[in-house]
Amino acid sequence: MTKPAPTLFTAPLTALLTALMAAGLLSACSLAPTLQRPATPVAATWPEASAADSAADGKAAADTGWRDYFADARLQQLIAAALEHNRDLRTAALRMEEARAQYDIQSADRLPNVNASVADTRARTPAFLTSSGQSTIGKRYDVGLSMPAFELDFFGRVKSLNDAALAAYLATDEARQAAQISLVADVAKAYYTERAYAEQYALAQQSFETRQRTYDLTRQRANVGASSLLDLRTNETLMETARAAALTLARQRAQAENALTLLVGQPPAPANTGGNTSTSAGGLVSDAQVDAMSALPAGLPSDLLTRRPDIRAAEQRLKSANANIGAARAAFFPRVSLTAAVGSSSPTLGGLFDSGSGSWSFAPQLVLPIFDAGRNRANLNVSEVRKNLAVADYEKTIQVAFREVADALAARSYLGDQVTAQRAIQDAQADRLRLLELRFANGVASSLDVLDAQRELFASQQTLVQARLLRTTSAIDLYRALGGGLK
Repeated sequence: MTKPAPTLFTAPLTALLTALMAAGLLSACSLAPTLQRPATPVAATWPEASAADSAADGKAAADTGWRDYFADARLQQLIAAALEHNRDLRTAALRMEEARAQYDIQSADRLPNVNASVADTRARTPAFLTSSGQSTIGKRYDVGLSMPAFELDFFGRVKSLNDAALAAYLATDEARQAAQISLVADVAKAYYTERAYAEQYALAQQSFETRQRTYDLTRQRANVGASSLLDLRTNETLMETARAAALTLARQRAQAENALTLLVGQPPAPANTGGNTSTSAGGLVSDAQVDAMSALPAGLPSDLLTRRPDIRAAEQRLKSANANIGAARAAFFPRVSLTAAVGSSSPTLGGLFDSGSGSWSFAPQLVLPIFDAGRNRANLNVSEVRKNLAVADYEKTIQVAFREVADALAARSYLGDQVTAQRAIQDAQADRLRLLELRFANGVASSLDVLDAQRELFASQQTLVQARLLRTTSAIDLYRALGGGLK
């Protein structure tokens, strides 16, 4: 005989879906306070207003990709490798994936969980409990769909938790972008630092070789009585000083290479000598190129709110803390949950879908907090304090960003003149040495005067390289502080 089509799920399931749709409409409310962005705790203009205005027509840093900003082909290779292999950036990306998964978990609470179940239950009843006086074994088969404890979010508790998780995820994503910008700047600074040490080492090696030749000549003259022992020891001191300086710079260069390797995340690939680079002879960019790199419009301090990912991350953390207040407030109100199930039950497996075997259960539950020893009040206080901490963190992040840009603008204003002055000192020291060598050749000046001029020329050359490096790194700091380096 043909069995009738099962209709046992239809009516209960329709009623259940209707209840869930109504619950979804009612869950739109939230007890979270209205969030207002705190006032920007910095001045309306930069301290170096004239310097900022001088570059007002340039392209903004946030719109300038790092490939356009750093024209050195070797540096571009290193930055690209670092973005792929740097472990800190990889950790930041994984943190973002973790936050997204946490958000997905929290979002799942806004929809009911529906489970399918099949059960085979067997139970033995002892003889003294049966009317026949004989023990019996009962059998029962159940199949159906169940929805365990779905919370009807009348007061927005689940919605607030979902909003908090979303903001936390967005904050983590912004933090990843901030880490990427910092990585680009750190690789560039490490690269130019290594190049500066290489240039200083070349100067020190050149100075050592020159002083060694002078020492050898003085020793030959001392052997025949043409130079004094004092001149010999003075030349020896200068030669060994240059040698020690060269060894120190060689060590510093090796350590700078190690720092660059750590940032890149793997041993850097050999330089492509056939490519075009923008570096001048010695490794550092030219003054004209640094001028172009520094010509970034600073805009207004309020522009940093949209340019810098770290500020946007702090704002998202503030939104998350504000949403948690809504969840804490909702804990004071009744919590309504719904448990339901529809299915079929039968003492035999073959009769599960017979007519009349349908079963269902519907169990709404309301829980009203009456006494919790102050737990809910304490949770609300914690949420409010955490919001205040997020406000302080947001304001501090803006102040730090303001200071970084202001420092970079101050460096842009003064370091160019400092490099020019230091180059003039080097040129004057070189000319002084040339004149003293002429006077020494004519017997007018002493060898000690020539040695002193050599020492001061070497010091001025080293200082010039350091000043040029400082100006280059300040241009990189300005680019990073203004929100560049992401693309």
